[in-house]
Amino acid sequence: MYLLPLLIIGGFIFVRSAQAVCPVCVVVVGAGIGIAEEFGVSDTIIGLWVGALIIAMAWWTVNWLVKKNWCFKGCGSITFLSYYLLILVPLYYEGLIGKELNTLWGIDKLLLGVLVGSALFFLGERYHFYLKEKNGNKVYFPFQRVVVPVVALIIATAVFYFITK
Repeated sequence: MYLLPLLIIGGFIFVRSAQAVCPVCVVVVGAGIGIAEEFGVSDTIIGLWVGALIIAMAWWTVNWLVKKNWCFKGCGSITFLSYYLLILVPLYYEGLIGKELNTLWGIDKLLLGVLVGSALFFLGERYHFYLKEKNGNKVYFPFQRVVVPVVALIIATAVFYFITK
């Protein structure tokens, strides 16, 4: 699959500094997905991290577009939709999504993981901002912005591990 090398190269092209949802984080998550697949990790668990990766890349791209004054009405929605299409459509055509016996609760395992992972990462990021606002615009602990969504994903990973075991 050519997606991972393209993500890695694309991430390094735009690197300026480390941020909470930065290109380096995106590359690390992308590499982790590849490694997990090699070890036989469930598609649902891989999907969790793919969904988080999609949200992270889309947010990073929108922030970059805003900083460059290239954002227009609807650019956020278009960016998020584009990332989902750029990642999910090739997975479908490669036969990784839509396998007949690869379902959980009637939904393709990889797609289910992507949906749950996207939602958890998004909600984790929002929860970080809620906590920060509640604490006088200060974080409660270092790297809170990274820890909160990642802990949600780790918990979901454990839950899906036992469900799909």
